[in-house]
Amino acid sequence: MNSGGIDANLLVVIALVCTVMLAVFGVLAFVLVRATGQSRYRRRVAAIAGAGGRADKDDKAGATASRRRAVQQRLKEMEDQRKRSKRGSTLRGDLQQAGLRSTTRNFFLISAGVGIVCAAIYLYFELPPLGAITVFFVGFLGLPRMFVKKLGKRRRNKFTHHFADAVDVIVRGIQSGLPVNECLNIIARESPEPVCLEFRQVVEGIKVGLTMNETLQRSLERIPTVELKFFAVVLAIQQQTGGNLAETLGNLSGVLRDRKRMSDKIQAMTAEARMTAMIIGSLPFCMTAILALVSPDYIGLLFEDRTGHFLIGGGISSMLLGVFIMNHMIAFEY
Repeated sequence: MNSGGIDANLLVVIALVCTVMLAVFGVLAFVLVRATGQSRYRRRVAAIAGAGGRADKDDKAGATASRRRAVQQRLKEMEDQRKRSKRGSTLRGDLQQAGLRSTTRNFFLISAGVGIVCAAIYLYFELPPLGAITVFFVGFLGLPRMFVKKLGKRRRNKFTHHFADAVDVIVRGIQSGLPVNECLNIIARESPEPVCLEFRQVVEGIKVGLTMNETLQRSLERIPTVELKFFAVVLAIQQQTGGNLAETLGNLSGVLRDRKRMSDKIQAMTAEARMTAMIIGSLPFCMTAILALVSPDYIGLLFEDRTGHFLIGGGISSMLLGVFIMNHMIAFEY
């Protein structure tokens, strides 16, 4: 190692070690997420099947068995569609889920601009030019996609927050004698965004000749939430087997509200862990800022020496990995 830089062999070893660690972690995360999703799907099918088998087992055993098979078949079809859509997830789908009307071409142009700005800021501080390439790709491929994902998640949460009220509108409308299509029109006119927009597209799809199932499948592509999947299953099963739609949707509304209460309870129980993660994650930056004010010569060596640049990069990478792990530790599926 010379006085002005770092040994190339050491740099290669550090890069290989970081790559191997990220690859191993990615494989483990994929296996755990896949196993969790499959087990959750099996529990859901078993719960619905068991609930259907206990109902009216004396005088309606045949109808209940048929309905149970229909529920199982419909859940299996929707799960297969979900897996296919997840494998074929595209940028256009992410933009739709975020409620953005931008085309993929405009999105890539904006992303390229963000990448150039990030690289220019990086070079402005006279950091190693080689790192500008990495910064550009992070700004080009990482930050805009993270922003779109964040918007999509916020939109789904807002839809879920108001969806139970929309189901109650359908229940009350059916009990008062209104047809389902008229209830959907009421929701499309009076519900808050984005519920009204999604139901407006459902109503417009029915007007142009699409079936209820087809319009709901398109809505699931834009709002892939469990609550909307439940709603689609209920309507699909009701069209196939009949039954009291108002009572079924009333039970669904109760389930949705129970899920909302459980979500709020989880947020309250994990508030301490999330706050701890935020404090721990902000400590290095706060200490760096304090040292820069108190002793700039002491901390300045970290930014001026090339070895310090690699230490900063490794520290930020390990912090991001730790934040990712902590975020998944407190992210409960229900």
